[in-house]
Amino acid sequence: MKSLFYLSLLVYFTAQAAAQTFTSCNPLNTTNCPVDIALGTNHTYDFVTYEAGNTWNNTAGALNYGPSGADFSINTRGDAPTITTNYYIFGGEVEVWMKAAPGQGVVSSIVLQSDDLDEVDWELIGGNNTHVQSNYFGKGNITSYDRAIWHPIGKPQEEFHNYTVRWTKETIEWFLDGASLRVLKYEEANGGKNFPQSPMFVRIGIWAGGDENNDEYTVEWAGGETDYNKIPYTMSVKSVRVTDFSRGSEYSYGDMTGSWESIKIKPGNSTIAEELNAPPPMTASQRWNKLSPGAKIGVGSAVGVACVALVALAAFYCVRQRKAGRKERASADQQFEKETTELMAYRQRMAKGGFAVSSREV
Repeated sequence: MKSLFYLSLLVYFTAQAAAQTFTSCNPLNTTNCPVDIALGTNHTYDFVTYEAGNTWNNTAGALNYGPSGADFSINTRGDAPTITTNYYIFGGEVEVWMKAAPGQGVVSSIVLQSDDLDEVDWELIGGNNTHVQSNYFGKGNITSYDRAIWHPIGKPQEEFHNYTVRWTKETIEWFLDGASLRVLKYEEANGGKNFPQSPMFVRIGIWAGGDENNDEYTVEWAGGETDYNKIPYTMSVKSVRVTDFSRGSEYSYGDMTGSWESIKIKPGNSTIAEELNAPPPMTASQRWNKLSPGAKIGVGSAVGVACVALVALAAFYCVRQRKAGRKERASADQQFEKETTELMAYRQRMAKGGFAVSSREV
């Protein structure tokens, strides 16, 4: 019975990992994978003020932005709105202010993942309002079932919490609202073999683990089948801070081991860092507030001159139109007088018989 229990747990966590983990090119199997663009700096995304921007890839459903930040919603079956950075960090820290989605079978997740399937997770189940799960994988190894730990938390579907992961080559530490919940040491992860140690991107999203098309173990882990009659289910993210502890422009695999030591860092400035550090476009009010008092006076004077010019132009147009109108009226009056004179003359001639018809014309 005990062996069957362990086997069921193994299949259960295997299904859970398979539902979320994938890679387009695994450097453990080929040397032809593309290089990983480095972040090479740190950056904070304020989703209350700005949208995610083009350093994230958005898939499986659009985000909506409002006072709560970025809203990830399941509005219909098949929705799984997710954003993924188009850059990587090699050691670093990721901090997310998030309110998890409610709903049985609905999963809110924060994931760091590498091309060779190293992974560090935060996951929250919509029907569980008392615990959050921390987890990790090394090189896609899903042969053990003891990696996930559930931690107490208060009202994650009603309140925003700070979920942070700090990752170095020696340890991985999970923080909840600033308090350390868990520390994983390198040697504790199967002697380091299962310790996440290759460049990772960040993925944040919501998905229906309880969809009836998922296998029974995934549905069970997610807390039961998702009820699509109660949609939408929404997860909100206020902000994300990403810090890369390494500095360079690219990361690449020096061999097919995926070890920390095999990763090559290309020197230089990261193109992503340059893009992120560029100031965002200012609004009109921000541009005005940035002007010096003298410049504001100059702009005000220019606007005043422009207004005077517009008023003068309008007055000129009105005067010209009035003159043209008077000229047209004078011409019309002359025509009227001419026609009136001719009509009076006609009447006088009629009265005198000036238009009598002669016998010759008959």
